[in-house]
Amino acid sequence: MADGCCDVSKIVTAFFLNTCRLPPRPRQCDVQAAAVCAALAGLHPADDEEADVIPLITGSVAEFYIEPMLPHVGDIDVMCHRNTSLAIPRGHPPPTQLPAEFHNYVKVFEIVDSHLPGYVYLPLRYLLSQCSDDGSYNCIEYDEEEYLSNKDDTVDDRDVHGPARLYDNSDTSVLSVDRVPCVRCLSWPPQAADWPTRHRNCGWPDAATLDRVVSNGCDVVRVAHRQCRQHEWMGKL
Repeated sequence: MADGCCDVSKIVTAFFLNTCRLPPRPRQCDVQAAAVCAALAGLHPADDEEADVIPLITGSVAEFYIEPMLPHVGDIDVMCHRNTSLAIPRGHPPPTQLPAEFHNYVKVFEIVDSHLPGYVYLPLRYLLSQCSDDGSYNCIEYDEEEYLSNKDDTVDDRDVHGPARLYDNSDTSVLSVDRVPCVRCLSWPPQAADWPTRHRNCGWPDAATLDRVVSNGCDVVRVAHRQCRQHEWMGKL
């Protein structure tokens, strides 16, 4: 079975190498995605005029970059996180250094397991403030009970699809755009600890790709499990 799998892998690899090529120029969807990212990067959240939104193109536009795949780009997905929010695994100490994209005042939320695998709560645990002298962050514990909500009262429920919110760019739209709010986590979470080492057929992704993924941490997206959506507390948090 393993030998057959490897044979198929070689055939598919040869096909892609012989028939696929990068597009010779930026595609229309590439230009639109870049324009959306620029627009989002220029926004400031309504509740914090000093905060910035950090966008990242994802989904089919980012992944289907070889010509036979291009007709299958159906929409544009842009993940975005605030530079004033950060998630850390439970039990981890708050960071004293952060990438330059983060604000000088950051709320740190702790990733706490729920009763459903892969779904977590984000209680606010620390407040970080940056020192002007050396750029490091001082930390104070947050004593009140406050959780990050996955609800957005400024978005019509009809425009919400799972973790995504429909982005209104009707004036320049070629493809529909989904905005996916998230919270950045700079380390790989224990909830996914088995992912790098689990069995993989045909050795894909390779070890270098796995190391790169894990070293980049993760993003926590805001969505309630389908079994919890009607529950007042769990559906919101």
